[in-house]
Amino acid sequence: MDEQWLVRERQTYPPAPALSLPSPYRASPGGEEARTAVRVKFKIDWYLVLIILMAVAASVIPARGETAFWLGWASKVLIGIVFFLHGARLSREAVLRGATHWRLHLLILGATFVLFPALCVGIAHLPAWITPPELASGIVLLGCLPSTIQSSIAFVGVARGNVPAAVASASASNMIGVFLTPVLASVLMHAKGAVSAGSFWAIVLQLLAPFVAGQLLRPWIGGFVARHSKTLGKLDRGTILLIVYVAFSGAVVEGVWDRLGALDLVRLLVLCLALLGVVLLVTMLAARALGFDKADEIAIVFCGSKKSLASGAPIAAALLSPAVAGVAMIPLMIFHQIQLMACAAIAQRYAQRPDTDTASG
Repeated sequence: MDEQWLVRERQTYPPAPALSLPSPYRASPGGEEARTAVRVKFKIDWYLVLIILMAVAASVIPARGETAFWLGWASKVLIGIVFFLHGARLSREAVLRGATHWRLHLLILGATFVLFPALCVGIAHLPAWITPPELASGIVLLGCLPSTIQSSIAFVGVARGNVPAAVASASASNMIGVFLTPVLASVLMHAKGAVSAGSFWAIVLQLLAPFVAGQLLRPWIGGFVARHSKTLGKLDRGTILLIVYVAFSGAVVEGVWDRLGALDLVRLLVLCLALLGVVLLVTMLAARALGFDKADEIAIVFCGSKKSLASGAPIAAALLSPAVAGVAMIPLMIFHQIQLMACAAIAQRYAQRPDTDTASG
């Protein structure tokens, strides 16, 4: 793959905050020097800390009445802007360039949009003493989300995997997820009474229409978006913080903490750990059974096991009422941190393997 194109794709997205990475994302070949260069340094994800603080703030001083109304409208407008920017960022060229590696991409998409939803629906239907009923809808939503972009590519690079394939697959996952995730979530969560038929127009107006507009305008504004990725990334993150505050405010006003206790959160933590462990194991075994080399296996494992907080929070806010969305975000917030911690350790282990294979692409 053309290295200049790969650098341009990398510049389109702000760096993942929880990693200290070598540059570029591809590890340099060669013995002990390469293994030293690709050490993973896991740090506190301060952005996740801010998200948790917003949930705490909403628990202490929730938005009510007219304040909640106007903040809700502000979040709706900002969600539209964020998905417009997603459309302007996501490169169709990245997806098309990776189309020749279709077996790898089908396996990753299968893990993201088939395996994950099936497992999460199964978890949601476990007995109440295992899965807290209040969190069941959030677990289903988690399973329907697309993969991450930044951290997937970053972990694959650190682990000395197939970075071009990771770029193409993560881009395809998010492009398809804009359309498929709301449909999956609507169908699966409607069965649990969490989504109303009126959510269709929220999906069209807040998610799909802005995304399509961004994609159509990408030839003219894509360069501007890439050059100002850091500034626009702050808008993305600020929007998610507002969404979390508004959603948790609605949940608190409806008495969420009267229905959820510390033991429920501990059970959720165990369920998220088990979910991630199963997906990591299945993707690894499937990659090996189908004859993929180690570099492709790394791309499959890391791209197929992630769920996007950046997509999940806006989709929850568009699909669900604030009272329901606030609770639905709890599984995603916990899973997000677990996946960063676990994959950082796994990437380091992959990176320390002997130099007997090279990334395909």
